[in-house]
Amino acid sequence: MTETKLIHAISPPRIKPSIALIFVAILAVILIKFQWLALPWANDYPGTWVIPLGDSLSVKIKWLVNEADLGLFTFKEFTRAIGSLLNVPVLFLRGLLVTGFTVEGAHDALLHIPPLSWLGITIGIVLLAASLGDRRLTVFVVISFLYVAFVGLWESTMLTLASIIVAVLIGIITGLLLGIAAFKWVVMDRVLMPAFDFMQTMPVFAYLVPVLMLFGYGPAAAMVVTLIYAMPPMARVTRISLAQVSGETVEFGRIAGSSARQLMWKVMLPSIRPRLMVGVNQVIMLTLNMVIIASLIGAGGLGFDVWQALKALRIGQGAEAGIAITLVAVVLDRISQQFAARRPVHRNTAPSFSKKYALLTIIVAIVIGTTIIGHWVPVISRVPDSWTFSTGKFWDNIIDWININLYDYIDGFRRFFFIYLLKPSKSFMLSLPWLGTVLFISAVGYHLGRLRLAILCTVLISFIAIVGLWEKAMISAYLVGVCVFLASIVGIPIGVISAGNERIHNIVQVIIDTLQTLPSFVYLIPVIMLFGVGEFSAMVAVVMYAIVPAIRYTDHGIRQVAPHLIEAARAMGCTRMQILRRVQLPLALPDIMLGVNQTLMMGLSMLIITALVGTRDLGQETLIALSKVDPGRGVTAGICVAFIAIVAGRLINAWVQKHKSELGLDAAH
Repeated sequence: MTETKLIHAISPPRIKPSIALIFVAILAVILIKFQWLALPWANDYPGTWVIPLGDSLSVKIKWLVNEADLGLFTFKEFTRAIGSLLNVPVLFLRGLLVTGFTVEGAHDALLHIPPLSWLGITIGIVLLAASLGDRRLTVFVVISFLYVAFVGLWESTMLTLASIIVAVLIGIITGLLLGIAAFKWVVMDRVLMPAFDFMQTMPVFAYLVPVLMLFGYGPAAAMVVTLIYAMPPMARVTRISLAQVSGETVEFGRIAGSSARQLMWKVMLPSIRPRLMVGVNQVIMLTLNMVIIASLIGAGGLGFDVWQALKALRIGQGAEAGIAITLVAVVLDRISQQFAARRPVHRNTAPSFSKKYALLTIIVAIVIGTTIIGHWVPVISRVPDSWTFSTGKFWDNIIDWININLYDYIDGFRRFFFIYLLKPSKSFMLSLPWLGTVLFISAVGYHLGRLRLAILCTVLISFIAIVGLWEKAMISAYLVGVCVFLASIVGIPIGVISAGNERIHNIVQVIIDTLQTLPSFVYLIPVIMLFGVGEFSAMVAVVMYAIVPAIRYTDHGIRQVAPHLIEAARAMGCTRMQILRRVQLPLALPDIMLGVNQTLMMGLSMLIITALVGTRDLGQETLIALSKVDPGRGVTAGICVAFIAIVAGRLINAWVQKHKSELGLDAAH
C-alpha cells in the first residue's frame, strides 16, 4: 500500500460540503428560533413586507372578465361562447338519458321523445361487460345498476354519466393531441410538462371562482374544471409511451413508405394502444373524482346529492349516493382496465360492418326497442317510485349504534392522536422561523440536486412567506406530513406482506383498487359520521384517501427485485427476514419513495377538501375565497399548495435518482 493510500485509509471520512451545508442550516434554525441572532424579522415574516398578490390578481381577473376587449367581442363573450359549445353535448346526453326531448310539431303541437329506458341501458352495459369475458364483472355490473335504479338514484346517475362521457372524450382527445405535440416538439415538451405539474398540484377549489366568472354557472364551468384536473395524465402517458416505441417499429413504418402522419397514426399510436388505455383509465377515474366538486358549479347528478346530504347532515342519504358513485366508478374502472388488457386481433381480411360492430348493433337495438316498448309498458321505461327503497335509515342506525356503544373507544382514540401527535406536531411547525426553514429546505435541495434545485426550492418556499400565507402553509404542511407518516407506516408494511404472499396480494389489490376509485368527497361521509369535524377527522380522511400509493408502490417495488439476487442471498445462507431487510427493501426503496411521493400529492389534494370539516389551513383560504367570490385570494392559496407539492416532489424524485445511481439502478442501467 502506498503512503497516500495508507493516509487515506487511516484518516477519518470527510464530510461532504452539501451535508455540512445542511448542518449549517439547522444551526441557523436554532439560532433564529431562540433569538440568539439579533434578526427579529427572520423569525416571523414582517407584515410590512407582504406583497398583496391576491388583491392584484383579483383586480386583473375582474378586469379580464368585465373589461377585456378582443376587438370583435369581449374576452367574457369569447369564454361564454366556448362554454355554450361545451354545453351542447352535455345537454344532448342529458336529454337522451334523463329528460328526453320536446319537439314542436304541426299546429304548435309538442311532441315529447322520452329518454332511453333504464332497462335497455342496464342490459346494454351488462352485455358490454359480458363481452369482455369476465363473469364476476358482469355480475357486479348487474348488481350496481339495479342498486342505482331501485334506490331511486337512476336520474342522478344518468346526469353524472352524461357529464362524465363528454368530459372523458374531450380529455382523451385533448390529452392525446398535447402528448403528441410534446413528443414531436421539444419546446412544447418544456412548456407542457411543467404546466401539467402545476395543473395537477393546484387545488381545484382555487380556480373554481375564476372559471365561474369566465364560463358562468352550469355544465360548461364544471367541464372546464374537470378537464384541468383530469386531462394531464392522458397527455403524459401519450408522450412517454411514444418515446418508448422501439426503433425497429419506427424503421419498419418508414421502410413501408409511411408519411410522417401515417407513421404517427397508423404505426406508432396503434403500437402503444394498451399503454394509451392506461391513460384513458386515469382520465375516467379523475373525472369521477371530480363529480362532487363539479356539482357545486352546475354539474348536478350524484355529486349534488352527496353535497346536499353533507350540508344537511343527512348522513344516510349521503352514504347512499356515495355508494352509487363508488359503484359507477368501479364499473367504469373495471371495464376500462379490461379494454386496456385486450390485445388487437390481426385478421387477413377485413370483417364486414355487421360482424365488426355486431355487439354495438345488438345493444343499440335493445336500447331503442325497450324505449319504444316503454311507451306502452311504463315500468320498462322508468322505475316506478313504488319499487324504490332507501337505505339511508339503515346507515343512520349503524352510525347511531356505533356512537352510542363505542363512543368511549372512539373518543379515546381521537384524544390520543390529538394530544400526542397532532398538537405537538402543529406547535413545532408553527414555531419554526420562516428564514431558517427556507435555508434548510434549500440546503437539502442543494445536497440532492445541486444549485438548480436549491434555487427552485428557495424561490417557491419564499413565495409563500412573501404573499403572507406562511402560518396557514405550516398548518397544511404539518397536517399532510402527519398524514403521509401514518399512511406510510401502515401502507408500507401492508405492501411488504402483500408482495410476499400471493393470496394476500389478491385481496389487497381488490381493496386498494376499490379505494382508488372512490371520489375524495366520499371519504368525508364515514369520517363525519364517526368523528365529527376537526383536524383529527381531516387526518383520518386524508390517510384513508392517500394510503393506496404507499401500498401499491411497495408491493410493486419488492416484486421487481431480480430473482437471481434473491437466490444469491439464499445461497449465502440469509434468512427470509435478512433477504427482505438487506436485499429487497434497499433495492425497492426508490419505488417505495415514489409511492410516498404520490401519497404526499394525494394528501395535499385531499387536504384542501378536508377544509370542509374544520381545518384552518390553505384549504380554508380557498373556501373563503370561494364564498366571497375573491378569485385572487383562492388562486394565491392554490399556488402556495402547488409550490409545496412541487418542492416536495422534486426533492423526493432527486433523492430517488441519487439512490438509484448509487445502487447502479439508474435509467442508463
